Amino acid sequence: MKASFQSYLLNFKRPSGTSRGVLTQKQSYFLQLRDGAHWGIGECALLRGLSIDDRPDYEDKLAWLCSNIDKPIAELMEALLDFPSIRFGLETALASLRSEDPYELFPSDFTRKEAPIPINGLIWMGSPEFMSEQIEQKLDAGFDCIKMKIGAIDFQAEIDILKHIRTRFDANTIELRVDANGAFSPAEALEKLKRLSEYEIHSIEQPIKPKQWEAMAALCAASPLPIALDEELIGLHDPEQQLQMLATIKPQYLIFKPSLLGGFAATDQWITAAANFDIPWWITSALESNIGLNAICQYTFSKRTILPQGLGTGSLYTNNVEAPLVVNSGYIHYSKAGQWNLNVLNLKSL
Repeated sequence: MKASFQSYLLNFKRPSGTSRGVLTQKQSYFLQLRDGAHWGIGECALLRGLSIDDRPDYEDKLAWLCSNIDKPIAELMEALLDFPSIRFGLETALASLRSEDPYELFPSDFTRKEAPIPINGLIWMGSPEFMSEQIEQKLDAGFDCIKMKIGAIDFQAEIDILKHIRTRFDANTIELRVDANGAFSPAEALEKLKRLSEYEIHSIEQPIKPKQWEAMAALCAASPLPIALDEELIGLHDPEQQLQMLATIKPQYLIFKPSLLGGFAATDQWITAAANFDIPWWITSALESNIGLNAICQYTFSKRTILPQGLGTGSLYTNNVEAPLVVNSGYIHYSKAGQWNLNVLNLKSL
């Protein structure tokens, strides 16, 4: 088997009104495998500033993988433990290589009958006016689950936006999720959660920064609205430590990002851990291109979950890979009329 990798810069559609300092580009690496007439591709979706493998030797590790691709998969995955996005790319590329269709990694009704997956509508951070405008657009587009980032602008302004939504739509009509990305301090978090709970919020993701287990446990016990852990899971690979964290914090929800957790086997491990405590969960993408998003969508559908998922990020780019993934009325599906086109990647080995 031969392997090579290539870097590619994805350019965001950065609408006017977004906050200064927001990402304009996202770098991904594509792992390409060839075995005789068969080929496969996977995305190593490094997320700068959040992935634990955002480190100077990242490309060196990819080069090492390509030079050692014929080693047993278990040995490779163990060597890549500290590089979850590369593990995700390797798993995806191998599944692509072994499949009759290199883009159909988990055959199901999703790929074969256009069965849809419910997703939330993601709101860019920006001015209150801009965020309100986006929410109107998502509602007009048929979304009944909205996810809004908070903690980036004035908290009262964010409250006002949520209040405005609730004057028009109750919780039975529109589900509201918020994501603080660890923006609150432990001292202020509970009071802010109490204020948010006045607006029938479905859940809040990661209200305080990770690795504060006792503080997060106290929040989960006292919070008037459900708390979902996200960044808290990143870098926690040992099954016993995962169980210990869940037993300590007792969160109401978990959120899985396969490319940040180390792939699908690693996500399966978290799903098993969650089942021990009857904790509901959903899966989200982490700004992958359509290569990675396609893999995550197919994997997610195979889990038969009914909650809205966080899989609507493919349209955020101006130069994404052309794919059959289509978002319509709050669902993502795999269109039989759509086609794959990798030309923008300029791949040389496939």
